[in-house]
Amino acid sequence: MSFRPDHELHKRRFGRNMGVGLVLVAFVAIVFGLTVVKVTNGDFGRAAAEVQG
Repeated sequence: MSFRPDHELHKRRFGRNMGVGLVLVAFVAIVFGLTVVKVTNGDFGRAAAEVQG
């Protein structure tokens, strides 16, 4: 019982899916990074105001 080799179409589709997956992961990482910066930026500004005041 041997498996048939993958067709060329499946190999190309796998490469395309990997590319789309990597772009999606990069987009999620950018959105997460911007969210973290936006949330922590407000906290640092408030802390600096308390130290000066």
